[in-house]
Amino acid sequence: MPEQSDSAALFSNCVFLFVKSKDLDNDSLESFKAIVEERGGVVKEPTRTEPVDLAEDKITHIIANTIEFEDYTKATSMMIAVVKSSWIQASLMKGRQAQIRPFTPDPRMIFSDVVLSCADIPSTDKDTIIGATMAMGGMDSELVTKLTTHICALSLDHPKCELARKRHIKCKIVLPHWFDDCFKLGKRIDEGPYLFPDPAYLRASPTDAIAVPSSQHLEGATSASPDYIPAPSDVAGARPTLTVFEGKRVMLSTDLSIRDRLKEIIQGLINNGGGEMTDHVEDCNWFICQYRDGPQYIRAAQAGKTVGNLSWLYYTITHNKWTDPLHRLLHYPVPRDGIPGFKGKKITVSNYGGEARIYLENLITATGAEYTKTMKAENTHLITARNNSEKWDAAVDWGIERLNHLWLEESYAKCEAQTVGLEKYIHFPPRTNLSEIIGQTFLDEKKLRALYYPGGPENSTPSKLKRKMQDMANENSYSDGPAEGVAIGRQAHKEFDVMMDTDADYAQKTTEVFGVPAPQRRRATTQFATPAKGRHVREGKENETPSTVSSSSRSAKDKALNRLSALAPDINLYEKEKKRGLKDNGLWGGKRAADHIEREHLNRRSVSSPAAGGEEKEKEKEVKAEKRPAKRARPSLPDVDKRVVLTGFHRWVNDKHREDADRKKLRELGIAVVMDGQPCDYLVAPSLVRTVKFLRNLSKGVTIVSSNWIEECLDTKQMPKPEDYVLKDEENEKKFGITLAQSVRQARKNKGKLLWNTPIYCTASIKNGPDGYRAIAEANGATFMMYSARSGTTIKPTPPEEDEGGPDPVYLLSNSSPEEKKLWPKFTAMAIKGNMVPRIVAADWLLDVVIKQEVFFDEKYLVNNFFN
Repeated sequence: MPEQSDSAALFSNCVFLFVKSKDLDNDSLESFKAIVEERGGVVKEPTRTEPVDLAEDKITHIIANTIEFEDYTKATSMMIAVVKSSWIQASLMKGRQAQIRPFTPDPRMIFSDVVLSCADIPSTDKDTIIGATMAMGGMDSELVTKLTTHICALSLDHPKCELARKRHIKCKIVLPHWFDDCFKLGKRIDEGPYLFPDPAYLRASPTDAIAVPSSQHLEGATSASPDYIPAPSDVAGARPTLTVFEGKRVMLSTDLSIRDRLKEIIQGLINNGGGEMTDHVEDCNWFICQYRDGPQYIRAAQAGKTVGNLSWLYYTITHNKWTDPLHRLLHYPVPRDGIPGFKGKKITVSNYGGEARIYLENLITATGAEYTKTMKAENTHLITARNNSEKWDAAVDWGIERLNHLWLEESYAKCEAQTVGLEKYIHFPPRTNLSEIIGQTFLDEKKLRALYYPGGPENSTPSKLKRKMQDMANENSYSDGPAEGVAIGRQAHKEFDVMMDTDADYAQKTTEVFGVPAPQRRRATTQFATPAKGRHVREGKENETPSTVSSSSRSAKDKALNRLSALAPDINLYEKEKKRGLKDNGLWGGKRAADHIEREHLNRRSVSSPAAGGEEKEKEKEVKAEKRPAKRARPSLPDVDKRVVLTGFHRWVNDKHREDADRKKLRELGIAVVMDGQPCDYLVAPSLVRTVKFLRNLSKGVTIVSSNWIEECLDTKQMPKPEDYVLKDEENEKKFGITLAQSVRQARKNKGKLLWNTPIYCTASIKNGPDGYRAIAEANGATFMMYSARSGTTIKPTPPEEDEGGPDPVYLLSNSSPEEKKLWPKFTAMAIKGNMVPRIVAADWLLDVVIKQEVFFDEKYLVNNFFN
């Protein structure tokens, strides 16, 4: 048996197939091929006439940075290891073949490139985070090395964090909250808000604005029935010759509503690319249709053909590469009658923009539900990327279900409405807009088959083999849990036949070669288990939880499952500590959690020790009584009677100590000073001003009182009636042409809907920045969007004859700088195409409308008039 540590024979048992992709180009491929061949590996090269056969060529490893290649299903059915190119680099650094699991290219293993080291985290929380991270493809490292990608910490004071910063190790120091939010969603969100040295997660208010991220997974997949073939995104001039169709036979179904001219164009592209068209299902490789019904669709799906819709075909043409139609929800034929459980539902969307919003509109329609642009009391569901918007507040008042897009995507993927109460569907990380993880859900092939094409091919032997191959791929995949659908291949070694050897043979040979247990072959009935790092497990814990996996080849994931089951009480404590920390604006865990855990362990030992006599227990109680200091009685505070927001309160300017002392005095009187954006009873201001705080809270219809009321409370330590201090400012009322009392009354009638669904765009270089105007506009129900030279068309083109209500106004807040003037013609054209009236105005229009609480327009606000 050759030594795996021998560099010259590192890959001596391996036969490689390399898959070219966007981030694995020809130069990289040649470099990696040379590396593996120098160390004993064999590389199989496909040609146009002789493609590589995985079984005949005895492929052991497929090096691919994506799973979007046609042999992926066959590879998983044969348990062939599919790994990223970084696996080769890791193997070189270790001097032996690296593990397979952390290097899978399957995007559902969200932590596959994470090497985690935990710092000042309580031990029970640490075990939970490590176990769950490894279950999703990550690795644990006790020490901080140059391979470490993440350090999980509560502060920067831990030696691991100091070492990483001192040595300039390129790793991210994150709060444990990031892992917690990723675990709950089952998706990997951006670490930005959780990063030290100044994590926005702890600093910013949950109601603060967040930029809407781009939706990178939705390119070419926002609609199931596109109107035209997009041009190649990275090629100028004429479309290059396509290679993706070489040797393929494509069939277009009769249910496609395409013109003869477009059909001729598609046929020309296929023929020029080395493919051909066919009218027979049995002869085709790819079958293109619109709906999941009809005899042609059923035969094609049962036979294991690649089945997609026009959107998928256009994407294939545009990018000149094959992708699996099941990996994008709107690349697969849609159900003609929708998804069970969605008929009669009315669904609206909030906090999503651009392509994500268009995608959700089309997905809602595909489910059979009705999409509504505005939200009314008869709506049944609100799909939102954050739990902070006017629609959210209205949904709370009206009792409408509030969910993130994962509920909609997974309901469509699993072909039935999912339970709305699952935590992943109602979880909203406070500093994340969830549109960053949209479009990552795969369709469930097993559910599709059971509902739309049950059974299998009757006569065709190749079709039966494809169906069997799909069944084996499903059998080798995880059947549930966060890695559902993922298949992990097996390590390759001499004299092992992946198709012939039994699990026992494989386990024995793998242990002999690599010195570690073999990963267990997945079965459809195998219970999902979370893996943890291979280290000593405390005595008495290992076998408390039954396992369906044979103990003869127990792996780290089974031990981790048992450990997590035993630690359930501590996990609950972890959640309580975290919530308490957030409530108190402090960190969670740490000494408080550790002290509580220690007391719990002491109690368990005392209860489980029958040998201790009564006298010993009494002595122990006496000693504890002597050591325990007397608790101080906390002074009880009165209930909060009034919540106030302060703006322009001069008494606290540049005097933080006085502010803290005054806040305590007010709290003792039953007055709580709350942050802007939170529910309040009164707005306290020295005068009538057009600040963000003033206008946002005026829009809520709260009573506005003079700062003299707070001054009186602090000076006399008593609370006079706030109604006696209602703000009166005749000078500024005359200046702005309003009566403040009338504006407040009108705001209470408007209930935050003064500008309900009015589209307001804003330029980035507007005076004082766009964030303040966004807050004011959204507080009044407007739809606020940024507009720049690179902005696409965000207003749907609408012919006048199709617009029943007539043209509505659309506003652009701008100034008169030369750069912004260049934006005006493009904005005007976009509005006119959408049958809307463009109004390019100064920001004062918005401020005056809100302070008056009445929608009006005067041409003096047009930028050409206002700044002249």
